[in-house]
Amino acid sequence: FLTKRLFRLQEQRMRAFENAWCRRSDLVVAVSDADAMALETNFGAVKPVAVPTGVDTDYFVPQGNTPREAALFVFVGSMDWLPNEEGVQWFCEAVWPEVRRKIPRARFRIVGRSPSPAVRALADDATGVEVTGSVPDVRPHLEAASAMLVPLRIGGGTRLKIFEAMGMECPVISTTIGAEGLPVTNGTHLLIADDVAGTVAACEDIVSNPARASSIAGNAARFVRQHHSWAGVAQAFGDACDLAVQRFHKTRGV
Repeated sequence: FLTKRLFRLQEQRMRAFENAWCRRSDLVVAVSDADAMALETNFGAVKPVAVPTGVDTDYFVPQGNTPREAALFVFVGSMDWLPNEEGVQWFCEAVWPEVRRKIPRARFRIVGRSPSPAVRALADDATGVEVTGSVPDVRPHLEAASAMLVPLRIGGGTRLKIFEAMGMECPVISTTIGAEGLPVTNGTHLLIADDVAGTVAACEDIVSNPARASSIAGNAARFVRQHHSWAGVAQAFGDACDLAVQRFHKTRGV
């Protein structure tokens, strides 16, 4: 009860804050077209501009030092964030037993800092689940994996980890919420699955159809490098800043 009241109060405060600043700003920048539309519709932002999120495509690229491991699935994300914890718990409890029934050799590795006792308890050699905690570099885990899983069912924001995996040419299997805000296409850049059966089928598809997995990974890597490199995003943000200056001079008659 107290948590709900706290969240409701925070929501009210945040809405008032965003409403005030969206209306007084010369330019509002969003990280997706959907967010830009929401800011304009709900908070009165004047012609907000969507600048895409980016990834260091020079850093997140296969190193060639880690061989791909058959039927290894990974989750990468901070485990002190509630949606991540809830997502991996749901996956391990509801989905993973079915994946193992279809793919007995499958393994699932949870990579991320600050795993809670509940997440650590998911680790089990018998069921093929591993919890690493914090790691110095996520790239070897992504390069080794057959696919990265994003089983998020709650929460908002843009999942940059998906772009990082795509840069590493690692196929991605995500829920709709997990890929929210990313301009990606199901079946071309990644696989979208929102229920147990769909997620199990996607995992089985990636393992049993290497050519399809390779095609999805290649499409995703090319897409990220072409549209979401830091250089391209920086240019888009610079253009948005120029637009803000032009609006300032126009509205004030300077």
